[in-house]
Amino acid sequence: MFGALIVGMYFLLIRPQQKRRREMMEQQASITIGDDIVTIGGLYGTVIALDDESMTLDIGNGVTARYARQAFGRVAPKQDNGSEAAGDGEPGTGDSAK
Repeated sequence: MFGALIVGMYFLLIRPQQKRRREMMEQQASITIGDDIVTIGGLYGTVIALDDESMTLDIGNGVTARYARQAFGRVAPKQDNGSEAAGDGEPGTGDSAK
């Protein structure tokens, strides 16, 4: 009876945790430059540099921040509106030329 309880706990608790950890490590290893990601703290950014232990994110308006790879939360969904919003900012550069 006690052995069945231990086996049951393994399949209900330990094994799924190991699977989630393995998937997260695979995602962290597959990050490439140019990926839009979300950190575990909720910060959205684009990867601009990578090394073995850290990643540098462009978080907007030329601001960069360096994070540990373990801070990776998930890949951000691609947004079509983002390219239009970036296009709206370009006429402002034309205004500075006046």
